[in-house]
Amino acid sequence: MVDGEGKDEGQAGGDPRHASASFEARLAAARVRQGLDRPEPSSAKSAMPMSPIGLGLRVGVELVSALAVAVAIGYGLDRWLHTRPLFLAVFVPLGGAAGVMNVWRLVAPRGSRGRR
Repeated sequence: MVDGEGKDEGQAGGDPRHASASFEARLAAARVRQGLDRPEPSSAKSAMPMSPIGLGLRVGVELVSALAVAVAIGYGLDRWLHTRPLFLAVFVPLGGAAGVMNVWRLVAPRGSRGRR
C-alpha cells in the first residue's frame, strides 16, 4: 500500500510496528471471513455419559490389554536373556498396576483427576 507521502507501508522505510499491526489486522479479518476463528461447537455426543455396557467393555479391555503387553514384554525379555521367570514375574504386577491405573482414570470423578 502507498501512504500519503508516496511510500510503501510494507517497505523497510516505513514504521515496522505500523506494518506489523496492519498485517495482523488484515490477517484477523481474513480469518473471520473464512470462519477460522469461530469456537468449536460443543458436540452433544461428548457430553453424553458412557453406557454401562460400554463402560464394562472398556474396563475389561483396559485391564486385559495392559496385562497382555506386560506379559509379552516379560516373556520376550526372559527368552532373550535366558532368565525364564524373572522378567515375567516383574512385568505382570506392573501391567496389572497399569491396567488398574487406566481404569481408575476412566471411572474417577472429574474433580479428582487433577489433584495429587
